[in-house]
Amino acid sequence: MLWVTASVVTLGFLVALECAARHYGLRGPLTNQAREVIFNPSSGPLLYAGLALLMVVLTWRQRLIAAGTAVGIDLVFLLVRWAAGAPLEFGNGALWVVLGCAVLAVTRRSGQERALLLKGVGLALLLVAGHKTGDTWLLITSKTRPQVLDQYVATADHALGNPSWLVGRLVEASGSIGYHGLHLVYGQLPLAAAIVGLYQLRHVATERRFPAHHLVRTFLVIGLLGPAIYMIFPVVGPVFAYGTDGGHWATADLWPGTMPPIGAPHAMPFDGITPRNCMPSLHTAWATTLFIHSRKGSRTMRYAGAFWLVATLTATLGFGYHYGCDLVAGVVFALTVEAAMRAFARGWDRSAVQFISYGATVFTALLLAYRWLPLQMADLPWLYGPLLLLAMASVVLFYVRTTKRWDAQETPVPLPGQRSAPPRSPESQAGEPQPELA
Repeated sequence: MLWVTASVVTLGFLVALECAARHYGLRGPLTNQAREVIFNPSSGPLLYAGLALLMVVLTWRQRLIAAGTAVGIDLVFLLVRWAAGAPLEFGNGALWVVLGCAVLAVTRRSGQERALLLKGVGLALLLVAGHKTGDTWLLITSKTRPQVLDQYVATADHALGNPSWLVGRLVEASGSIGYHGLHLVYGQLPLAAAIVGLYQLRHVATERRFPAHHLVRTFLVIGLLGPAIYMIFPVVGPVFAYGTDGGHWATADLWPGTMPPIGAPHAMPFDGITPRNCMPSLHTAWATTLFIHSRKGSRTMRYAGAFWLVATLTATLGFGYHYGCDLVAGVVFALTVEAAMRAFARGWDRSAVQFISYGATVFTALLLAYRWLPLQMADLPWLYGPLLLLAMASVVLFYVRTTKRWDAQETPVPLPGQRSAPPRSPESQAGEPQPELA
């Protein structure tokens, strides 16, 4: 089965990343997650978010039992830590319940019920493992990439008018209200994704099957694949390379008050702590995917998805975490991965191969242009700026046309004289089984 194959591949990837982290004297994602069974968890809310995803396969009575058990176990841990004078962290109970459901599935379930419960467990553990995998990747980038390519991206960003500098000034002018509001949106992107994901999975308990495609799958794959590109194109961001956060490693204290000068760029050394996590912007990729999946929700969800996209893009630029070029690459990356995951669920055809090949080609071309043509882009902004936006827009348009065709193919066509059946999206389709990946 496809979900078994995907699980094996994911586990192999995590083991390889664990070995790589050990090579640099770091704890990998598997070790960090295993420690949270007993020791203080570093991601309590995330563990409970994973438990919430698992609960989509449970009945309401089972959900109440699972939630009560998790809270009870956490209260015991909190009492022990309070008595020992240790930090009062929570989340162990949620992990214990998830692992308990895995044992229950193997020992007390069979057939489709066992598979469904194991998929729920896998989804919960993958959510936490994906977060820890990202943390491990970021540590590895800071240890293995002593030099960064910020000067190349900052030079190429002149073609877009250096939006990080412009938005950074606007955020500063907005004062503490604008700053804290954007920080809340930026930091709670996983929570927004969990809400949309739970909405898409709300019928799993009654239909006894996962939808062929949902947001959580794409979110996890973006988090697993994106950091690998950081290794190829290490960038720390304007607030570090050109701002006070970079300390003595920064080129100069320019962000956001003074535009960076145009000159021959070169790789610059940077500290061994700051993650090289800018190219592409994964926050942009996640917010783009959230926006796409919110389109098939209620009106409130559609408005919230659009708000989260705009606010996330504003925050990534306004806080100096990304250059404009990062955001362009992030949108292309997100649409390519989203289409690949949907094609994996619905079956590959010519349109899927064409779009994914095009998206991958445009993404590669962007990285090559940022690396090898930054001076030309800065010298001719009237040419390269529109070209960058047109390249991104072409991927967006191609994606919309391709997915509209897929939606039409998935909508049943009524026979003459029959009433038209309401269209069913992959998120709500409950017909014949399709390839699944929880």
